[in-house]
Amino acid sequence: MIDARGYSCPMPVVMVQKEVKANAPQTLEVLVDDPCAVENITRFAGNNGYEATSRPTGDDEFSLTLVKKA
Repeated sequence: MIDARGYSCPMPVVMVQKEVKANAPQTLEVLVDDPCAVENITRFAGNNGYEATSRPTGDDEFSLTLVKKA
C-alpha cells in the first residue's frame, strides 16, 4: 500500500511508478487526497498494464486499486 495523502502531483504518480518498477505487484492500493492524482495515477496505470478503480473514502480522500491485467 502507498499512502500518498498530503502529496501533490506529480509525487503520488512518482511513488506508484517506483513501486511498479521495483516490484511489479499484481495489485496495489494507493491512498490520495488530490483529485488530480486520481486522474494521473489512473492514466499511468492504464498505460502500464494495470486497471485502476477508485472510490472516495472521505472528504477529498480516495482509494485507488490497481490490478495487473492478465
